[in-house]
Amino acid sequence: MNPTAFSSLHLKAPLLKNLVSLGYAEMTPVQAHSLPLILAGKDVIAKAKTGSGKTAAFGIGLLTRLDAASFRVQALVLCPTRELADQVGKELRRIARFTDNIKILTVCGGVPFGPQLTSLEHGAHVVVGTPGRLLDHLRRGSLDLSALHTLVLDEADRMLDMGFQEDISALIAAAPPKRQTLLFSATYPESIAAMSGAIQHEPVEVSVDEAHDEGAIEQVFYEVDHEQRTEAVARILGHYRPESALIFCNTKVECQELADALNSRGFAALAIHGDLEQRERDQVLICFANRSASVLVATDVAARGLDIKELPAVINYELSRNPEIHTHRIGRTGRAGEQGLAISLATPRESRVVAAIEEALGSVITRGDLSALTPASGRPPGPPMVTLCIDGGRKNKLRPGDVLGALTGEGGIAGSEVGRIDVLDFHTYVAIMRHSVDRAVACLGGNRIKGRFFKARKLCLPF
Repeated sequence: MNPTAFSSLHLKAPLLKNLVSLGYAEMTPVQAHSLPLILAGKDVIAKAKTGSGKTAAFGIGLLTRLDAASFRVQALVLCPTRELADQVGKELRRIARFTDNIKILTVCGGVPFGPQLTSLEHGAHVVVGTPGRLLDHLRRGSLDLSALHTLVLDEADRMLDMGFQEDISALIAAAPPKRQTLLFSATYPESIAAMSGAIQHEPVEVSVDEAHDEGAIEQVFYEVDHEQRTEAVARILGHYRPESALIFCNTKVECQELADALNSRGFAALAIHGDLEQRERDQVLICFANRSASVLVATDVAARGLDIKELPAVINYELSRNPEIHTHRIGRTGRAGEQGLAISLATPRESRVVAAIEEALGSVITRGDLSALTPASGRPPGPPMVTLCIDGGRKNKLRPGDVLGALTGEGGIAGSEVGRIDVLDFHTYVAIMRHSVDRAVACLGGNRIKGRFFKARKLCLPF
């Protein structure tokens, strides 16, 4: 029997059948190493990056232990951001389709408190959420962890970076001491080791090298003076012309300033950082993921949990002092067999940082000559898609299929001209090819969906 096949695990037949239907043929390295331990009830600390398959690893594990007849919180998944919590919740629901009796609830800040109270009162088997909002519910008495048997900390390093240590400790104090605790982290600093020692019982360490195929990522360093970085980024974008690029800054201020500067030069750029309202964050992530924006400028914290399947280029506007974080940044490109480009700007005074990164990677990185790059002539091409916002969402029983049907049916728009559709609680966002936007707005505004009219408008972006 193939040791990396899901069928090699002792899983229930309906679950295995569902995994096959979802395209889960063989386990990823982190799944193959951690799932047998998780299924055996061991505490696990796993070093795993975004895109490694870790959600399915802990998801399959916690779902197999649930008592469907008991509507008490039996599993709790802590995530650093609402975006990651939403992503994890969706994936768990997909995996849990083998039974209709499992209720998975996402509980995060930035959304109304009332509906969450109602949902918790009706009971849930699994709760996924951010530490702050979960602690609010715990203190109000609306979250009861006395029946908890599985606790998952996803991207634990980022939760510590964001200052959630006290909130996490308070939540864990309310959980039964006899439980399974699974800790997933992209990096393994001393603070993670200390956390593991405080909350886990004889944990088994799993560290899988999620390296890309050799040659999958082309790395280039460009040496520039500090004040020349913005012009350097514009020149790089103009020369390489990636369809989409993720640019990392170290501070919120520089993040927004760079996005504004790129927009003034004709690039379709958005910024994401901690000062944005939750709805603004949702819109920024959606527009970048659905190709309505070409450039996303982000801090490390804000970029965690991004669900972006194809990313041609990553640019480090500023170097991270931590080589592990640098590796994590560039690892977002060159996935799924695609060729990736990772470009880093370094000032002459950062030679030691560059040397530390090369030592960690075990290779010398190519140095580029900025003056040799050919800047693009004319205005950069705009993104291929435009995002429409519909004033209705999950709470109005809208589904992606309803929106797609309205556009391709009454609207007469080809399905190939409709991109990603994101249905949130109260709004739905749909990406449309630029030349079909006006027809799509008229169609959605002039025809009923689910028996009623919904307002639709082009999302206003800063470019």
